[in-house]
Amino acid sequence: RLSDARRLGHRVLAVVRGSAVNQDGASNGLTAPNGPSQQRVIQQALASAGLSSVDVDVVEAHGTGTKLGDPIEAQALLAAYGQGRAEGRPLWLGSVKSNIGHTQAAAGVAGVIKMVMAMRHGLLPETLHVDEPSPHVDWSAGDVRLLTEPVAWPGEGRPRRAGVSSFGVSGTNAHVILEEPPAAEPKPVAEGEAPVPVGVDLLPWVVSGRDAAGLRAQAAQLAGFVRAQRAAGAVDGLWPAGVAAGLAGRAGLEQRAVVTGQDIEALLSGLDAVGAGEPAEGVITGPATPGSGVVFVFPGQGGQWAGMGRELLDSWPVFADRLAECERALDPFVDWSLREVLTGSDEKWLGRVDVVQPVLWAVMVSLAEVWRAAGVEPDAVVGHSQGEIAAAVVAGRLSVEDGARVVALRSRALLRLAGQGAMASVALDAVEVEGMLPGSVTVAAVNAPGQVVVSGPPDEVAELCVRLDERGVRARRIEVDYASHHAQVEAIEEELRAGLEGLSSHGSEVTMWSTVTGEPVGDEELDASYWYRNLREPVRFDAAVRAAQAHRHAHFIELSPHPVLALALSTVLADGSDDGYGRVLHSLRRGQPERAQLLRSLGEAWAAGLPVGWRGLLPVVEPV
Repeated sequence: RLSDARRLGHRVLAVVRGSAVNQDGASNGLTAPNGPSQQRVIQQALASAGLSSVDVDVVEAHGTGTKLGDPIEAQALLAAYGQGRAEGRPLWLGSVKSNIGHTQAAAGVAGVIKMVMAMRHGLLPETLHVDEPSPHVDWSAGDVRLLTEPVAWPGEGRPRRAGVSSFGVSGTNAHVILEEPPAAEPKPVAEGEAPVPVGVDLLPWVVSGRDAAGLRAQAAQLAGFVRAQRAAGAVDGLWPAGVAAGLAGRAGLEQRAVVTGQDIEALLSGLDAVGAGEPAEGVITGPATPGSGVVFVFPGQGGQWAGMGRELLDSWPVFADRLAECERALDPFVDWSLREVLTGSDEKWLGRVDVVQPVLWAVMVSLAEVWRAAGVEPDAVVGHSQGEIAAAVVAGRLSVEDGARVVALRSRALLRLAGQGAMASVALDAVEVEGMLPGSVTVAAVNAPGQVVVSGPPDEVAELCVRLDERGVRARRIEVDYASHHAQVEAIEEELRAGLEGLSSHGSEVTMWSTVTGEPVGDEELDASYWYRNLREPVRFDAAVRAAQAHRHAHFIELSPHPVLALALSTVLADGSDDGYGRVLHSLRRGQPERAQLLRSLGEAWAAGLPVGWRGLLPVVEPV
């Protein structure tokens, strides 16, 4: 729909106003066209478009140039379009086959492309090799004229419209009515709000090639073009955005580069670096990774920071809309405002688990919506501890309302355990750690080889850290005062089960790899019992990622305000494949400008081979 295309930020070249298809193979045989059937398909297409024949300016004929077919088609057009036309407004008639020949299965779309380009330029191109109109056609039967020379195509107060015909050898007739798109109404922009996700202050120029040499050549050629245009005085304030829009429409080949910059000098510097095959600031390169599987990864606690999400709220509408949905879902369960927490100056919330976890959940769910709006859809999800709640919502297995209920009640229940526990990350394998654990300390999470989290009473966790430090093993206390994934959680089991009673999940085409079991989550598995186990049992992140990797998922994107699991992901993926199969990407970084960082992250995704829709992320300008 036109409305959907505009909402997604696509540049609209033309509108399909109406279309029709019929079959005349039973009339004159499979190889002979039938005029009345062609006339009927045109009338059906006009009816579909809600137009009369005089509303169409030009027809791109099937026009194969045969003595049998062309007169039959011309007579049908004279009858369907040539009657009752105003003086001086004939139906213009041409065919792209005079330029490029018969392209067989692509013949119809070639005509569509020709008419769209004619609309853009306001000019009807001539049909070549027409010495004189065919004597086998009664041209006096209607007001139809051949395009024997280029003809200006003014709008004259109404949209330009064209019909395109394409006929199959077996008797199938198709006719499409194309219309010039209406001018887009400018969206009202609130004071301080960016009208598009990525402003002209930072633009991506994307280039690619079949191989490294081709990529370098493309970058060098583009740099030469830009310098020539600048020397000719063709560059204005919006020109770099026009270049970005033009490049965004090109096919992405195997070797890719994204150059980002705030002005032409920075962009040219990046192009020069790509052309020389050298690394540079603002340049992202990479071969497109084979395989199409995308896994969205959601960490637990630890990625939060004061100010996270604030810039995206003001500049990325899809993020703001999803966050508002999450806020409405959280309202029945919390006594604070999500937006006020993210935009306010009070940072005390960073020390409250019952605020941190719901806020992280909302930010992660909203970041996933940004990636989806940019064209990157997940084939699977993995969540670490509380990250599973966001994963379940993004996968469509829990509603936003149910996800809010789980994260709010789960984090509130943890307040009862405050001051009774501690957690620490240890740079050892799980088997090595288990032989060294004092008292009631247990393994809380296995993230990757050599990356384990333990939990238990504070004094026993502190004792373990000291002993490990004496042996030269890195052990770092995590800034929490409770022991998740430990026997202490059993004290709040009844509260959790009662609060989440009646909770149910749904099926989805997006696989959710459970970090509770290491297996795919079943359609009805995410009930109250599951979410208790999610908090009580060890996090099997290592196993879940290995399972996803075994299914040839190629790209793992961490959806969080800071990459918490990047090292664990890289370690697991490298350990599980001889060729290190799997690319690790992230979204934001703590303290970094969010809009620019997210643009770089999307650039890394495109360079890795993902289908980022750049057009929807750019200012709406004419491509160069």
